[in-house]
Amino acid sequence: MVEVLSPAGSPEKLKTAIAYGADAVYMSGKQFGLRTFSDNFDHEQMKECIAYAHERGVKCYVTMNIMGLESDMRVINDEIDFTAHEAHADAVLVSDPGIFSRVKDVAPDLDIHISTQASVTNSDACNFWHKQGATRIVLARELSLEDIRSIRANISPELELEAFVHGAMCISYSGRCILSNYFTGRRSNGGACAQPCRWGYSLVEEKRPDMLFPVEQDERGTYILSSKDLSMIEHVPDLIDAGINSLKIEGRIKGDYYAAVTAKVYREAVDLYLKDPSAWSVSPKWPELLEKLTHRDYDTGFFYDSPADDAKIALDRTYVKPAFVVAQITGKTSDGAYRAVQKNKLYAGDSLNVLKPVGYEEPLKVMSIVDMDGNALESVPHPGTEFIVRFDRECDLPALTYLSRDGDKDDGIAPMA
Repeated sequence: MVEVLSPAGSPEKLKTAIAYGADAVYMSGKQFGLRTFSDNFDHEQMKECIAYAHERGVKCYVTMNIMGLESDMRVINDEIDFTAHEAHADAVLVSDPGIFSRVKDVAPDLDIHISTQASVTNSDACNFWHKQGATRIVLARELSLEDIRSIRANISPELELEAFVHGAMCISYSGRCILSNYFTGRRSNGGACAQPCRWGYSLVEEKRPDMLFPVEQDERGTYILSSKDLSMIEHVPDLIDAGINSLKIEGRIKGDYYAAVTAKVYREAVDLYLKDPSAWSVSPKWPELLEKLTHRDYDTGFFYDSPADDAKIALDRTYVKPAFVVAQITGKTSDGAYRAVQKNKLYAGDSLNVLKPVGYEEPLKVMSIVDMDGNALESVPHPGTEFIVRFDRECDLPALTYLSRDGDKDDGIAPMA
């Protein structure tokens, strides 16, 4: 079993990732996770969504991977108890030894995964955590596939290994950064990173503090701390053969369309390899879909190159934004049209790309749009508007199908995330 593990920053993203093929999702409560800027889950949402996932055979892992302060430790026991005994999470992700020990005391039967924030880079560290009771290690992003193969050969086969295979990378060692704290007061190791590594920087000469001297990288400045994005979709066999049990997709603060695309392509890639490794090849659909997401230049991270050889610096702070989600299908009418909800501006006559959980559709042309009262519309300009749409041919579009159109950043609409 090789797990496709998707980000779930909200209930909507959780349900989308499940629909598009995730075996498991990782999520956070309102405290103690490292992504406080995602919507996250209150207690009632967490209970409902974990039950929803379990009904569909999908596991849920809850992040508690901050580096806890004394104030955190005074209140964390109740959250551990809720997560284990009321929400019934399958595991928690932990990096702080103090929080690890609290989980063992409060919920001894709850699986513990060691977060990448713990910077596990060798088999001895893996074996240490396994002896303490950890069931999985999320490996540091800086490891090569050769490192991972060696680790797998020197640990118990019962200890699972997880690795990030897609999404944003961090300029700091496994995310352990204090730039955000220094510049903004937002504690990065408490979940509130402001991502100052994405900002532009200049030199200042001490006797001329009002003069900025850019370190020329392009005409907009230099971004010497900003990293490329990771994409290993073309190397899934190497990941599996190295002994990785769980392929982790980064992106809890990204949109539900991102969750859909990444879950779909990695699901298909894993299934195809497990079915017949000798016949595996990269479907042209996979990189095509990933390229349509908002992203920086893609790279294979440190799986094949060490940080010393290639720091994976993004040469341009500009994101690639090649396409835009315009609507999501919510159902079908009795006369063959589709109910939809608007995401970005949509026009009658648009040619739209289709993303659905299983299979592929060629682009569709919008023949007509009407509002929920049956009034004809030339366009749907307001986000969240419900409407009825007809296309130029019959097709099978289940709920949670996305419609997008190619475009650029001058369209005046939000890009796909």
